[in-house]
Amino acid sequence: MRRKEWLDYLGITTGTLITALGLVLFLVPNKIAAGGVSGLATVLHYVFGWPVGLTMLALNIPLFLAGLKVLGWNFGLKTLYGTLMLSVFTDALTLWLHAPTANALLASIYGGLMSGVGLGVVFRSGGSTGGTDLAALLFGHFLHISSGVGLLLVDALVISLAGLTFNVELALYALLALILTSRAIDAIQEGSGYAKAAIIISDHAETIARQVMEQLDRGVTGLAGRGLYTRQEREVLLVVVQRSEVSRLKALVAAIDPRAFVIVSNIHEVLGEGFRQWRR
Repeated sequence: MRRKEWLDYLGITTGTLITALGLVLFLVPNKIAAGGVSGLATVLHYVFGWPVGLTMLALNIPLFLAGLKVLGWNFGLKTLYGTLMLSVFTDALTLWLHAPTANALLASIYGGLMSGVGLGVVFRSGGSTGGTDLAALLFGHFLHISSGVGLLLVDALVISLAGLTFNVELALYALLALILTSRAIDAIQEGSGYAKAAIIISDHAETIARQVMEQLDRGVTGLAGRGLYTRQEREVLLVVVQRSEVSRLKALVAAIDPRAFVIVSNIHEVLGEGFRQWRR
């Protein structure tokens, strides 16, 4: 096995451990069923007394087999490994750890964030924990809807079931945890928004570009543009800078052309010279 594959499996192991900690320490003890197979397993745990980890594994087996039949091996062995490890870690940690808080708000915040960080690490390592991902893909295949809509549908069904089984308040906390989980996954996979991209439209594009390169030491890309109202051809500048450099960039543009049109947006991840380097 190549070094990268070893690192991927190490990442999946680490990610499933973090996710299991979020479940065992915060979500399951406080009856917060934050969507997906883990949420459904939490509901079944309190209704029938079944172990959460074993229940997740039992629920994932038919999903995995259906995935094999319908989707083939696209989701790979890493999904099977991630599914098994999450189930094992969840039941093993339950024997040793106890919830540090009985406050549902704290539990939903910390449990949601921990689960999201863990799943983000798993996804970034090329793996999956099965469950919701497979269910969403199957929904998409049979109902002809997008995976995103399928994912939303699965989570909505689980949270609704939690509301009926427990109470509406706990369902609202589960929704909060689900939102935080989603945000944490995005942050781990895409970065935390440390850079900014600026699109600059000006009649003095050449001068602005030269000053950006000289004063900020940042590269500038010129894009061909045309105003549809004026029908005038002009060059549009694209610049990526650190957050700390945004004020300097705006001041520089304003000094050259106070009438310039500038759009500044968040960038989750930048790979290349002057920013984060590519990983092999």
